[in-house]
Amino acid sequence: MQMTNVFREKGSLRGWNAGWLPPLAIAVMLSAPARGAERESLTIGMTQFPATLNPNIDTMAAKSYVLGMALRPFTVYDADWKLVCLLCVTLPSIDNRLAIPIDLADGKTNGKKGVDITYTIRPEAKWGDGVPVTTEDVLFTYEVGRDPASAVSNAEFYRRITSIDVKDDKTFTLHVDKLTFDYAAINDFTLLPAHIERPAFADPAQYRVRTRYNTEPTNPGLYNGPYRVSEVVAGSHVLLEPNPHWAGPPGHFRRITVRAIENTAALEANLLSGTIDMVAGELGLSLDEALAFEKRRGDAFQMIYKPGLVFEHIDLDLDRPALADRRVREALILGLDREAIASSLFAGRQKVADSFVNPLDAGYSADTPRYRYDPARAASLLDAAGWRAQTGGIRRNLAGEDLSLELMTTAGNRTRELVEQVLQSQWRRIGVDIRVKNEPARVLFGQTVPHRQFDMAMYAWISAPESVPRSTLHSSEIPNAANGFAGQNAPGFKNAEMDRLIDTLEIELDPEKRNALWAEAQRLYAEELPSLPLFFRSDSFILPKWLSGVRPTGNQYPTTLWITDWTAQP
Repeated sequence: MQMTNVFREKGSLRGWNAGWLPPLAIAVMLSAPARGAERESLTIGMTQFPATLNPNIDTMAAKSYVLGMALRPFTVYDADWKLVCLLCVTLPSIDNRLAIPIDLADGKTNGKKGVDITYTIRPEAKWGDGVPVTTEDVLFTYEVGRDPASAVSNAEFYRRITSIDVKDDKTFTLHVDKLTFDYAAINDFTLLPAHIERPAFADPAQYRVRTRYNTEPTNPGLYNGPYRVSEVVAGSHVLLEPNPHWAGPPGHFRRITVRAIENTAALEANLLSGTIDMVAGELGLSLDEALAFEKRRGDAFQMIYKPGLVFEHIDLDLDRPALADRRVREALILGLDREAIASSLFAGRQKVADSFVNPLDAGYSADTPRYRYDPARAASLLDAAGWRAQTGGIRRNLAGEDLSLELMTTAGNRTRELVEQVLQSQWRRIGVDIRVKNEPARVLFGQTVPHRQFDMAMYAWISAPESVPRSTLHSSEIPNAANGFAGQNAPGFKNAEMDRLIDTLEIELDPEKRNALWAEAQRLYAEELPSLPLFFRSDSFILPKWLSGVRPTGNQYPTTLWITDWTAQP
């Protein structure tokens, strides 16, 4: 029942710019003992800052990274892409009778099956103020998720749970109205502490701003993981310290600071100066920047490159008249030499994407239509769509409107800004004028994208293995005022066949039949092009040589979920 939101490779960031240090100063610091030589502290640099720490509002990689140390989801996919329990005792299955398929009596279900799934919370689990984690928190989180005014990110997940039966303080059964192939995955069911959050939920419409994760983010009762948030300086850093009520394996650091440095050049400078110990692969240097860094300074660090389920793409607002025409969308992708971009910028180590499904993933189909660079065909399609070439090169329609579009991405990301320049140049050759307007991630992902105030937006989705694209491609997930702008279908893609495929995919238990449905969904996506696929990204982890235990997952679940495995070597 995964219904897991994909994460935007974002986090709402507020800039914390650090200036470049003189080369001599850098050299001196590099030769000096590492900061915090006693290894009681760890400082992590990343490019974005979370707008909220509430686990169920907004889908942000930056937030996920921080909360990986401070909260325990019930289930996640690990580095082997296996579903595992974190907060639960036993992973339910049909074989162990903790998951029981049921025939739904409601005539509207047409004989479809639901499932009753029983979970037990780890008996020692406590919030950071010593209050036990119980089924009261389960019921409260369900109440918040079910309320349409609460603006939780994955409302569909909560809609599918028709009711919850509580056996005792630690054991509960979810009654779910669909038996999906990933029925045991309740990755998005991250508990909220009822004893802290209930007053903030008194007015559900105001919960987004009144949640204690915003107003009291250092309240220890908000966290049940090995660390708790002890300091938040907006736009600068989050400090985490051990949770004294954590009963699992202890963390090995007394202080962990996650510092936001939005400019990747400044991020590198801070690493070389010793201001930070490492760069988070999930939100750090891009592949080309990391490769260049490795040539210059790599011998002083551990360098890990991890291909993963990270899909760099350009969302198109399909309500824009020009982009509503499929011929224009096809012309745009035919006008891009993505192979040349991948070769020149990424040394061929980031594969061009044909659809939203990575070749590493179980649902990938090699039969997906491919778009090769073909500017002549692109020009022909634009002619057919009524956009005629003019003196000066920019196309114009009969109404006298230029084919001019605005392209946006996260400000301060050197690689994306370079890619934008290439896209701008290549599209101009086919008569399309591109105006670049970049924004800080906190604006782009907090306002612009969910409110659909863009022509084209370039960013990445980070997903779980075999993640059904309901949140990004189903018509019910288009963000709007009624759903609190919480949907993730920012292009506004409405396609009855895609809706059918998604609905059918989720409940198909036979892997071979599911693969056929995946192939159909990828073909349809490639034909309709609600967004323009660019690359499947590799993440670059830059770690100090004294740090061990960091194991990149290659999926949307961050390395920090296993923070207690991280150790400092002598």
